[in-house]
Parts: sequence; structure tokens; C-alpha cells
Amino acid sequence: MPKRVWLLIIGMLVNVTGNSFLWPLTTIYMHDHLGKSLSLAGLVLMANAGAAVIGNLLGGALFDRIGGYKSILGGIVVTTVALAGLTLWHEFLPFVIFYTIIGFSGGIVFPSMYAMVGTVWPEGGRKAFNAIYLAQNVGVAIGPAMAGILAAYRFDFIFAANLGMYVLFFLIALFGFKSMSISPVSHTSVFNEGKRIRKKAPFNALMIVSAGYLLCWIGYVQWQSTISAYTQEIGITLTQYSLLWSLNGFLIVAGQPFIRPIMKRIEDNIKRQLVIGMGIMIVSYVIVAFAQDFSMFVAAMVVLTIGEMFVWPAVPALANQLAPKGREGFYQGIVNSVATGGRMIGPLLGGVMVDVYGMPALFILVTGLIAIAIVTALLYDRPLKAAESEQSAQLQETYN
Repeated sequence: MPKRVWLLIIGMLVNVTGNSFLWPLTTIYMHDHLGKSLSLAGLVLMANAGAAVIGNLLGGALFDRIGGYKSILGGIVVTTVALAGLTLWHEFLPFVIFYTIIGFSGGIVFPSMYAMVGTVWPEGGRKAFNAIYLAQNVGVAIGPAMAGILAAYRFDFIFAANLGMYVLFFLIALFGFKSMSISPVSHTSVFNEGKRIRKKAPFNALMIVSAGYLLCWIGYVQWQSTISAYTQEIGITLTQYSLLWSLNGFLIVAGQPFIRPIMKRIEDNIKRQLVIGMGIMIVSYVIVAFAQDFSMFVAAMVVLTIGEMFVWPAVPALANQLAPKGREGFYQGIVNSVATGGRMIGPLLGGVMVDVYGMPALFILVTGLIAIAIVTALLYDRPLKAAESEQSAQLQETYN
């Protein structure tokens, strides 16, 4: 693996570790410490994710125009300033304002990181995106466990810890990512020639698979919102809940040797990866629907983790395959914005469902959404096949 990819992996690890101090405990903080309802907590998470959607799209476009180095540094600087404010003022209104800004600026960073790893290691294929995915999940393993310990002493400590990690991320990006900067001239020239790039079919294929990706994320984010609050109601401690996310991150890393033989057999078939992963995800929600103790939640998390190991790296890898040259950032921006859109819609939808209909109705809804996502995974390549057929027909007509 190239040295530049390792620098991106380290940067992503530090970034996600810092983020993971906060996001798993946001709903608990607003519900238990600030006394807000789950629906209101869902609205705050929706504002954060909505800002991140805008940031994702902007970050992808900035990558294509000015390169990843400048766009990543810009996002980090804004996030660091907002985290400093959140560390000093975290009553409800300041919390909402700074948390929304963090969503926007953090959203700028992620598509540039994914587009950059695909650009600096194009021959890596799915391995490049899986490496970034693994870095994210090591961060997810470390962050919540440390956050749970800090919050047990004093909840305020997690804000300062998040700030400290982002300062470290800034230093890594400042001195480590500069050599990866891509000339904005070459990207801009191709960007401006977009009308001459035949990209309608790949873009439509991306939109179809992204619809399923959105539905999967709506279900997945319930673990961070409604399910997190539900665990507190049935007597699972904050430390135990944090350990579930540590288990998630640990399994993703430790499980690579076991899943690699399967991936080698289907690495060229992203459709199969998506369908298998989404099917496994459905099983996890069936388990958690009947969970009443910590061991059942552990079992559900294990199954969920296996499912996401198939799905999460496959979608950005597919986006990289579909993207016309010079539009890698734009396509990664779409994928990241769709995932963030799921994180935006999910908490509000889940909060309302639980407040009005209860947890059983939520689990039925989530399993139905992921079943629909399987259909989109099966159909996403229809536009590509149609375009190939049309092109073949035109060539045949020209030949005749």
C-alpha cells in the first residue's frame, strides 16, 4: 500500500476518532442531560446532517476544482473553530448552532478523502476504499469507548477531547496531504467539458444505487438515535452502549481475514456484495426487535457489522468506477451526501415513529426499507446495460 494512502488512513482514523467522541452520545446528551424529547433531538440531528449534505456536495465539487488538500484543510479549520465554541458553550441553543456548523464543515472533508484515495491509488480498486473504511471503524472502536469513560466522569470532557483530536487532524493534513494536491487546472478543464462526457447512464446507475444506500442509512442511524435511547430505558448502561460501537469497530478490523476469502470470490461483482450485505442487515434488525438484554444487542450488532462490511465500502468503490474522469469528487460527494441524508432523515423519522407508534413499528419499517434497498441493488445497472445496447445498435447501424 503506498505511503500516501497510509497518510490518508491515519488522517481518517484521527478524524473519525474525534467525531466518535460526540455523535453516539448526542441523543443521550439532549434527552437525558438537556431534558429534550426524542423528536426534538431528531430535529437537531437532522439539522446537523442537512448541513453535512450541503458540505458533502460542496466538498466533492471543491475537490474537482481546487484539489483535495485545500478543500480538506478548509473543512478542518471551520470544524476546529466550531468545536472550540462547543467546548466553551454547550447549552441547548449554542449546541444546536455549533453542531450544525460541525455537520457542514465536516461534510466537506469526507468526499475529498474518498476521492483522494481513489486518485492516489487508482489500481487499488475496492482495496483503497476498504482501507479508508477500516480506518473509520478503528476510530469508531476507539472513540465511543473513550467517550463513555469520559462521560461517566463528566460529560463536558467529550467536547474538549473532540477538539483535541481535530487539532491533531489539522496538523496531519497540513504537513502530510500537501504532496497529494491535484492540479486544479486539469480537474477544472475536464469539469468544464462535462457536457461532452457521456455520463447519463453512469449517473442514473449511481442514483439508483444511492436510493438504496439512503434507505440502509435510515435504518442504520437508528442505532445512534432511537435505539440508543431505548437501551437506556431497558436498563443498559451508557458504558455498555458505548461498548457496542467499540465492538462494531473491532469486528470490522478483526473480521477482515474471515471475510476476505468471500470478497475475493465476489470482488468483481458489486451487485452481489450489496445484496448479501443488505440481507444480513435485515437479520440484525429482526434480532434487535426481540432484544431485552445486553447479550441480544451484542448479537444484533455482530450481525449488523457483518452486513455493513459488505455494503459500506462497495458503494464508494462503485461511485469511483462510474465517475467520468475529473468528476471523482462530484460522484463521491453524491454518495457521501446520500449517506448523510440518511443520517438526517433517520433520527427524525425514527423519533416520530417511536413517540407515536412505539419501537415495534420502527423495526418493521426499517426491515421494509432495507428490503426495498435490495431491489435497487438488483436494478442499478439497468441504465448501463441499456446504454451498451443502444451503443451496439448504433455501431451495427453504422456498419450496415
